[in-house]
Amino acid sequence: MAAKIEDAKKAGGNKYKKKIKATIENYKNLSEEDLKCFHIYYGYGKGKTTCVMGLIMRALGAGLRVRLVQFDKGYEGKNEHYAELNTLRKLKESGYDVEFFSTGCERMNDDGTFRFKNTDEDFAEAKRALEISERLISNPEQDLLILDEAIAAVVYHLVEKEEINRLIDLWKANKKFELVMTGHKLWEGLEEKADLITEMRKVKHYFDKGIPIRTGIDF
Repeated sequence: MAAKIEDAKKAGGNKYKKKIKATIENYKNLSEEDLKCFHIYYGYGKGKTTCVMGLIMRALGAGLRVRLVQFDKGYEGKNEHYAELNTLRKLKESGYDVEFFSTGCERMNDDGTFRFKNTDEDFAEAKRALEISERLISNPEQDLLILDEAIAAVVYHLVEKEEINRLIDLWKANKKFELVMTGHKLWEGLEEKADLITEMRKVKHYFDKGIPIRTGIDF
């Protein structure tokens, strides 16, 4: 027989309840700056950008101001490769306080393959992403800032890790909002800078059995 709600509240978990109460009490003593955290979502599994888009939905639903900078996710102006941006455009038109900045050059070839080699234009776009990010960190107009693929940009040699570290240090000196970055691989010292790290690890992927990326599911 199921317990009544009042009995359930009193039953078991005393050690855990004590820990939660202590956390709540400590929370009351934290400053607004102390409450701002740096998240990293990384790994070679699917779900990093999907995760931060969910975070954007949650933040906007709570009335927060959101800014998104995408590294190396540009396009030629005709084919939108990231359907989530269509949603963000409609949310902005509906009055939600969200802005996004897509940087990078077209990577898709006409035959559906991907261009990996970096060009001068790719490096120029990466520099533009850094400049936008620095401006938003230095003069914050947001409660949540997401730098999507900023960590990946280091792995793919578009920017130097020192440049991303500098953005993180700039944020730490001006902690007025939540900061989020995504990418594939951490470098030495990065883990110590973050307050939250979630790894997206590939266990299985349908691409390996011949199912290609699909609109609305993968992009």
